[in-house]
Amino acid sequence: MDSSAFNRLGESVQQFDVSGRRLLIPDMSPTGSRLIAASFRAVGADAVVMETYQGLALGREYTSGKECFPCQVTLGDILHHLEGERRRLGEDFNPRRYVYFLPEADGPCRFGMYNKLQRLVLDRFEAYRGVPIVYISTKNNYATADIIPPGKSSYFRKLSYVAVIIADVLDRMTCRVRPYERERGATDAFMGGALDSMVKAVEGMGPELDFGRLLTSLGDIAVGARSLMKPGERRRPRIGIIGEIYLRTHPHSNQDIIRKLEAYGGEVVNASLGEWINFVNYESVRKAEHQWRKAWREKNHRGLRQVFKQWLGLKIEQYYQRWRQGQVYRAVLEHLDIEPDHTIETVQRRLESNSLFHFAIGTEAVLSIGGALEYVHHGFDGVVNVFPFTCMPSTIASSVLRPMLHEMRIPYLDTPYDGAIQPNREAALRTFMYQATQHRDSNGRRKE
Repeated sequence: MDSSAFNRLGESVQQFDVSGRRLLIPDMSPTGSRLIAASFRAVGADAVVMETYQGLALGREYTSGKECFPCQVTLGDILHHLEGERRRLGEDFNPRRYVYFLPEADGPCRFGMYNKLQRLVLDRFEAYRGVPIVYISTKNNYATADIIPPGKSSYFRKLSYVAVIIADVLDRMTCRVRPYERERGATDAFMGGALDSMVKAVEGMGPELDFGRLLTSLGDIAVGARSLMKPGERRRPRIGIIGEIYLRTHPHSNQDIIRKLEAYGGEVVNASLGEWINFVNYESVRKAEHQWRKAWREKNHRGLRQVFKQWLGLKIEQYYQRWRQGQVYRAVLEHLDIEPDHTIETVQRRLESNSLFHFAIGTEAVLSIGGALEYVHHGFDGVVNVFPFTCMPSTIASSVLRPMLHEMRIPYLDTPYDGAIQPNREAALRTFMYQATQHRDSNGRRKE
């Protein structure tokens, strides 16, 4: 390949102010992606969530099949969207009116290379070479100063974080109520309207950031959601989902596994989006502390001052996130008993107490293993690991969790996905739910 193709990675995969262009956001989470897009619109960015899974054939056509499945899905989404825009606009189509938003992560996960590979694919189409890719990265704690209009980065960072946590509690409300709804379909209809109203509220947030208004709305939604439930219904077996963040939150890619588990008698709690953001911040604090110890050993006084300033900023943000997350959950928990979220410190303690995996290794494996142990601690009846076929962090998590949970007599199921329907999928899910029901009954779970 010509070296100029690789030079393009630095030229057209970068961080820049997205003002004046239409920001194309992949639909990873039906709730979270829409609230993140609303946060962008609140600072003046023309953000839209692209239609998803309709371009999977395109994604597969321009990949080898060895890539992580979310890479194929998101590539198909952007190609499908741009193709649709070309048909809609004809000669008026201008690639420079668009910018594709695709974050990245450092470390061994292939996610960090998605935007590079997709840049090379987009460049194969003359009409799409002018569509830049903008990203935020875990390398600098998802800093947004370079992509948000000047003076609005801090505002956006606070608003988008709260929007993500709101997405988490809306999803947990849905999963708490839907298995016990009086009228089939009522929960989806009600929560769909609640999401629309919350999107408008986030998009319309002024510079004063009146989060109290959002919290009041959340409380009202929780009251309405609770009214949809049958009274006196026995609590179903509770199933905790862990795994790769895209697959576990993208219903098309995981073949609607949450609804499947509900159909077979379960109540499901999915790992949160906020967990990952909190983890990225937590890891940044750990790295800063490591750099401080290194500067101390080297007697690098200037370095000590610089690292301390960085560490202090990260710790303030960490406390801020914990405070806001607690506010959002409490607004709902006053009315509906959704599952609270765990702290990253709790996950680390779970890992260290078992001495089976070290937090310093990082990746989603630490969150999956620690998250599964948290589910067990809170009396869940089964754990499902949702991940792309060949995903390294999730395969590591499986190798640790499968024997450990077997010894603890907790039903466990791996569900890898690559777009194909596994012939034994239904039997595996039914068997797992049978085991989870037995676990609930054997533990004398009272009627709730």
